[in-house]
Amino acid sequence: MHTGDDKIMIVEEAIAAYLVGLPKYSLKDRMPRELSSRDIFSDKMLLVNIIRKGIPQALFMSLKEITPFSDQDWSDFLDISLKSLQRYKADTEHVFKAIHSEKIIELAEVTSVGMEVFDTRDDFAAWLAAPSLALGNMRPLELLRDSYGKEIVLNELNRIDQGIFV
Repeated sequence: MHTGDDKIMIVEEAIAAYLVGLPKYSLKDRMPRELSSRDIFSDKMLLVNIIRKGIPQALFMSLKEITPFSDQDWSDFLDISLKSLQRYKADTEHVFKAIHSEKIIELAEVTSVGMEVFDTRDDFAAWLAAPSLALGNMRPLELLRDSYGKEIVLNELNRIDQGIFV
C-alpha cells in the first residue's frame, strides 16, 4: 500500500517523465524533476503545451490515484461515461483530448492546493463533500464541474490557507 507521500512522488515522477517530451522553451532551462507542482501550475505556457499534447492514460491514472475523486466524479467532470473510462484504463496508449486534458489539469491543481491546505486527502475530501456557507451552501465538489466553479473553489482554499473565514 502506498502512503500519501509515496503516491505524490509517483505522480511527480510521472509528470517529470511526461514533461521531457514537451518543447524546451516551456521548461525555462530547468530539469523537469526540479519543477514543483506550484511551478507547473503557475507556468501557463507549460500548461497550454500539456493540454494541447494531451494527458496520456498512464499520467491520468497516477493523478487519479492521489485525488479524492471517485470514478463517478471523474466521469461527471470529464463528461465521459464510466464504461469509456474503464475502456481507456485498459488502453495504455490512450491520450485524452485537449478538452479532457484541461479538466484533468484543473482538478490536479485543485487537489494540489487542497492537499497543501488540509494536509491529508481525507480532510480535503471531507471539505469537498460538505456544504459551505462561503460557497452559497454548495458543496465544493459540485462547483468543480466547470472552470468558473474551479476558480471559486481555489479562491476559497486560498482564503482558508490565509485564515480568512466567512
